[in-house]
Amino acid sequence: MRSSHFILVAALSALAACSNAAHGTNPSSASAPTAATNAAEQNLQWGPAPSVFPPGAEMAVLQGDPSKAEPFTVRLRLPNGYKIAPHTHPTTENVTVLTGTFLAGMGTQFVESSMQALGRDGFASVPANHPHYAMAQGLTIVQVHAIGPFALTYVNAADAPGAR
Repeated sequence: MRSSHFILVAALSALAACSNAAHGTNPSSASAPTAATNAAEQNLQWGPAPSVFPPGAEMAVLQGDPSKAEPFTVRLRLPNGYKIAPHTHPTTENVTVLTGTFLAGMGTQFVESSMQALGRDGFASVPANHPHYAMAQGLTIVQVHAIGPFALTYVNAADAPGAR
């Protein structure tokens, strides 16, 4: 009986804490980071991808701030045939394919014949400072998560948008 009482009290305390946090009544909740983030597809705010990407891509931020030194998750919507020239990132980049086909290649030269096709639910993790490149086959949406700040450095500076 005693252990059942303890479990019931612990469960009710946890429920009350969750309820208070959800309603903002916990005094410490104002300064504490959010415990969970939810992003329903219909609520995503799509906009042009940052100018470091070639024109035509769209991006939605799901979690975090890619410009800060913190975890972030974004989605990129890429039109058919969209290419990203060989580049690197200062942190590990993790990519999950949600729709379409994402072609990924490793190295400093864009070689379409050596790219690996990743379909829906495909995943790639590229180590920091490892040159890679990509292309979309069909309308493709990928989810990228990493630690910021996000930076993309083209292997060949002439490949950067606006460099021409």
